[in-house]
Amino acid sequence: MQPISLLVKPASGACNLRCRYCFYSDEMKRRETPCYAMMSPETLENMLRRTFCEPAPAVSIAFQGGEPMLAGLEFYRTAVRLIERYRMHGTPVQLAVQTNGTLIDDEWAAFFAENHFLIGISLDGTRQTHDLYRTGPEGDGTFQTVMRAIRILREHRVEYNILTVVTAQAARRAEEIYRFYAHHDLRYQQYIPCLDPLGEARGQHVYSLTPEDFEKFLKEQFACWYQDIMHGRFVYNRYFDNLVGMLLRRPPESCGMMGECGRQLVVEADGSVYPCDFYVLDRYRLGSLNVNSLKEVEQKRDALGFVDASRKVEKECLTCRWYPLCRGGCRRDRERPDGTLGLNCYCKAYRGFFEYAISGLEQVARLAQTGGFGS
Repeated sequence: MQPISLLVKPASGACNLRCRYCFYSDEMKRRETPCYAMMSPETLENMLRRTFCEPAPAVSIAFQGGEPMLAGLEFYRTAVRLIERYRMHGTPVQLAVQTNGTLIDDEWAAFFAENHFLIGISLDGTRQTHDLYRTGPEGDGTFQTVMRAIRILREHRVEYNILTVVTAQAARRAEEIYRFYAHHDLRYQQYIPCLDPLGEARGQHVYSLTPEDFEKFLKEQFACWYQDIMHGRFVYNRYFDNLVGMLLRRPPESCGMMGECGRQLVVEADGSVYPCDFYVLDRYRLGSLNVNSLKEVEQKRDALGFVDASRKVEKECLTCRWYPLCRGGCRRDRERPDGTLGLNCYCKAYRGFFEYAISGLEQVARLAQTGGFGS
């Protein structure tokens, strides 16, 4: 038995912001039905009933968007009630919401705390880098609103972490962003490279992240993180922490570091299921949890060959010193404009970063073995 992991879009791609780099907005334009409106109570119940009728050691359900909080608080109250109704006795359930944070208030925060939700807050660094692209419909920046949401979550003792999209501009301010997060005690961090639209050559937009900028970003972030760790100041950086675990022969939990696509399923608001958040497109539709079981959906994914395709290893990777740590990276970063898979577009950045950071990573790994890391 494997754990079940769902990424659910209760509001489909609907959002109250207009982030200029939004990859999901790009995907919606490429579907016959761009937005599936709000998930109905019937679809919610069908999804949860079919999920929990399958035996699993654990179930993870993360709500994302668009902006998932647009579905409304009553939607989540209903979801919690249905989970308690259908889940098998003793099955651990992890609940999370990835949000832009602009709708969080005391009522929402109290609900998240009571029901043990982990909240991912999208924050792109300082006011300057965040407000550059994360704006409302009128072009107004959202930095102050997001920082207020973080204060509310803290007041209600809600667990949260920070998700930062690394744009070209953010990459050039890596140390500044790190120091800003440290100043505000934002110690749980995840960074994801900004995506260019599907089918385009990389680097054609003002926000596009180049390999050169990404390498610089990784090195500057690592230098700050390493210094903190060696001085006993714990900061969780998902990428660096996974690398340390891999050096200790632990499997990475981050999908793009596994060497193949993970088994997570994405559920759109109409109940339709897809193999990855980066591929919620008509040609990758695996079925619907309104009519199909999880087993049937998994069989369709296997027949589609989605995971198998991601296991392809390029010839250059086979002789690369860093492949055991890199493992080719995320499938989306390996996709060429024609849809075929090749080398990761950030290959040069990763090579340069590993050359720079390997001794430090190994030192942190030794520290972890003695129990001095991750406290």
